[in-house]
Amino acid sequence: MHRHPLIMVCTCEIAGRVRGKAFPAGDLPSRLVKGVGWVPTNTMISCFGPIYSTPFGTTDDLMLVPDPATEVNVEFGDDSANEHFFLGDIRHLDGKPWSCCPRDFLRRGLAALKAETGLDLVSAFEHEFVYTGVEDAPGAPYSLDAYRRQGIFAEALIAALRSAGTEPDSFMPEYGARQYEVVVDPATGLASADRAVVLREITRATAHRLGHRAIFAPILSPDGVGNGVHVHFSLRDGNGRPAMYDAKGHLGLSLLGARFVAGVMHHLPALCAITAPSAVSYIRMRPNRWAPTHATLATQDRGAAMRVCPIWPGGEPGRQFNVEYRCADAAASPYLALGAIVWAGVDGIRHHRKLPHGEGAALPADLGTALDALEATAEAKTWFGETYLSAYLMHKRGELASLAGLDEAEQCARYAATY
Repeated sequence: MHRHPLIMVCTCEIAGRVRGKAFPAGDLPSRLVKGVGWVPTNTMISCFGPIYSTPFGTTDDLMLVPDPATEVNVEFGDDSANEHFFLGDIRHLDGKPWSCCPRDFLRRGLAALKAETGLDLVSAFEHEFVYTGVEDAPGAPYSLDAYRRQGIFAEALIAALRSAGTEPDSFMPEYGARQYEVVVDPATGLASADRAVVLREITRATAHRLGHRAIFAPILSPDGVGNGVHVHFSLRDGNGRPAMYDAKGHLGLSLLGARFVAGVMHHLPALCAITAPSAVSYIRMRPNRWAPTHATLATQDRGAAMRVCPIWPGGEPGRQFNVEYRCADAAASPYLALGAIVWAGVDGIRHHRKLPHGEGAALPADLGTALDALEATAEAKTWFGETYLSAYLMHKRGELASLAGLDEAEQCARYAATY
């Protein structure tokens, strides 16, 4: 059978799904300039498929333009088509960024951090997921047996991630039934969110080629174990030197580092609407699930919303030092999740916010409450812009309305089918 290679250019918008359009590989030089056609209402496609409402209607034309730095081209050696795609920016036809481009939301936040402090953000995403190619077994959490029974999946995944241009850090069996965790090395700025998107898609692609699924849904059943995404971050100066650590500072944080983290803590209830953006995200974030329920900052506590991570023997402490944001899952677009953290951190620096002491306020118990908190946050209108914030709230409230009448088990099943 004759075949012609195709390349897809993609975006990861409000629903956290990766969508785009493919073109013949020979057209790449021109597509790097003009991209592919896109329309505003595409950003309102829900995670379940339907567009429940849209402020954009049927009008206007945009272009989705590949970023050359994001190319992924993975050959699996099984006669299937390569995973060949770029991540891209949504722009107007004159080349200017569209106000609702998720990569530009993060890019603007990083630029604000740079302008305010001269610093860059280095970050990494830890992802938990369920692999359907292995049966659950008693006593399996963290076990060699659970690692063994996934067969060649892990080795195929690590090879594919390397081929995709990311540097895998670790792979492990996790606590939940058939649950695993994969981590790639940190990256600076926008590249970290790009890596998170690539990691999810290559994990799914590897499982697919083995006849199975990698499910990143926040939780698969109401009494199950959730799949979290933990975002580790630190700050660097223009020469790449650590700027977040001070051995004499509270919890080891420098003055700017403390203000950045204080900003994130201050805005946590609103941030949950962006970083934990599904109805079932809040089933995961209940007591006794090793997930945050309050806006707390602590050292080496995996129940805290923000965890100051340990410094291991050997190496420079400042380069190891990082803070982990634990109120996220893979229903979120990595660009929006990381962008929200950055924007909140910049707000903390601008307003000289102070770290809280003791247990903080309860986090939202459901998505509706989180969305109300986001809407009531005046700063969010500056971060997003009025159009993007309005579209985000409309999108997520439409998603919530679509679940009316479903019990928690039915809701979990719907999200498991799509993520």
